[in-house]
Amino acid sequence: MLKEKAKQPADSQLWTDVSLEDITFDARGLVPVVAQDCRTLEVLMLAWANRGALELTLQTRKGTYFSRSRDALWVKGESSGNAQNVQQVLLDCDGDAVIYLLEQQGGACHTGERSCFNNALLVPQTAPVPNLGATLERVYGTILDRLEHQPENSYVTKMHLAGLDRILKKIPEEAGEVVIAAKNADRAEMALEV
Repeated sequence: MLKEKAKQPADSQLWTDVSLEDITFDARGLVPVVAQDCRTLEVLMLAWANRGALELTLQTRKGTYFSRSRDALWVKGESSGNAQNVQQVLLDCDGDAVIYLLEQQGGACHTGERSCFNNALLVPQTAPVPNLGATLERVYGTILDRLEHQPENSYVTKMHLAGLDRILKKIPEEAGEVVIAAKNADRAEMALEV
């Protein structure tokens, strides 16, 4: 299905059946690009790219954009030193938005901040829960459920009723058992302790 690809880097191994032909550019020949940290998934900035900017990004793996005010391509970090090393480029389901998953050096925002998104219009009523991964999310959900309903035969209920000092004493005890299982290379024991 590859209709056309930008020149691929010699070391490129991961190309899919999506091409630049699959992108729906707006009337000005632009598409919005969300720059996102590849490790934390933090949204760093929103910019625009035309076909040339996308081609250069694919060729060089440097975050390249189109400046609407200057009517020219620009590579993030050329003047500031805050370069973006692009690890992956994703196209949304409609083909009208792109994500650059990248490693950001320095701040992404022209103000020097890490992210351009520092002005809250709405704040959470409770502290946001971090993304822990599927397994830890299930464990966390189970703990919250046990704390809410406190079933009699629950270890979480028992620990909760014993108080914070007992819980804090238990954490390093369990961590030590994980370390010993890891040292002994006992995967089954390590899984049990974790």
